[in-house]
Amino acid sequence: MEPSWTNLLERRKLLRTASLGAVATAFAMKVTGADAQTAPTDPEILNFALNLEYLEAEYYLRAVTGTGLAGNGVGVNGVGGSGGTVTGGSRVAFQSRQTYQLALEIAQDEMAHVKLLRQALDTAAVAEPDINLSTSFAAAAQAAGLGAGFSPFASEADFLLGAFIFEDVGVSAYAGAAQFISSKSYLTTAAQILAVEAYHAGEIRTRLLLGGFAAQSNMIAALRAKASNAVTTSGAMPVRDHGVQASNGMVTIVDADANALAFTRTTGQVLNVVYLGKGVGTTSGGFFPSGVNGAINTVT
Repeated sequence: MEPSWTNLLERRKLLRTASLGAVATAFAMKVTGADAQTAPTDPEILNFALNLEYLEAEYYLRAVTGTGLAGNGVGVNGVGGSGGTVTGGSRVAFQSRQTYQLALEIAQDEMAHVKLLRQALDTAAVAEPDINLSTSFAAAAQAAGLGAGFSPFASEADFLLGAFIFEDVGVSAYAGAAQFISSKSYLTTAAQILAVEAYHAGEIRTRLLLGGFAAQSNMIAALRAKASNAVTTSGAMPVRDHGVQASNGMVTIVDADANALAFTRTTGQVLNVVYLGKGVGTTSGGFFPSGVNGAINTVT
């Protein structure tokens, strides 16, 4: 006998209640458990985000225009002095007009985020750090099992895989920092940026799935999860990063947990990914060869 609509609704209600309970437990562990961070100030959080936006903007701008922030008239100087050196990056020979337009839109968005955060921070904005868009990608790809000599600027497919290395990390960084932002105005802005970053991640993930790069995305996601969980303290919720398609064939365009919530990363977890998994106490490496600028700069 098939269950009645009343029974189905009651069952759904119970599942929803259990799910909300799990969310509350996870939130409590995140804020008060062993993984709780010492609360940074709003400017420190915004400057940490600015470092990540510098990286993303340089990547996309160079892929679509051949030049970076400074070449597009965006200021890169700030606290710490003049903007750092960006190594690597060149115009990609896009084969698909759709992918080119997607990359161009994301480049414009990331450039706008840099401008917005610099304006919000005013004289407290940190300078752009040294950024490596060359050997960092090659090292990350090799660590993920994609082979040696990888360059995200070599082809359209490589560009999408390169973007996938850090796109979801940006989403989880904003989600993880939200609990520490005290200003409602800053929190609203951060939420709006997070939403746009999630759109970007979804676009990249969709293009990878349609292009037949599920296996490669799974390898990259496993590397990100390994780097994140290597610095996750006891009692913290693990980051279960996903590629674009599960082993059972199910699509996973939305990188979320069992409650359909975006993953969160602590600043230490984010840094261990972009520093390429060098571990607790690391202050530089990977995409930031001299480290990020600002008070939040060490893997903890």
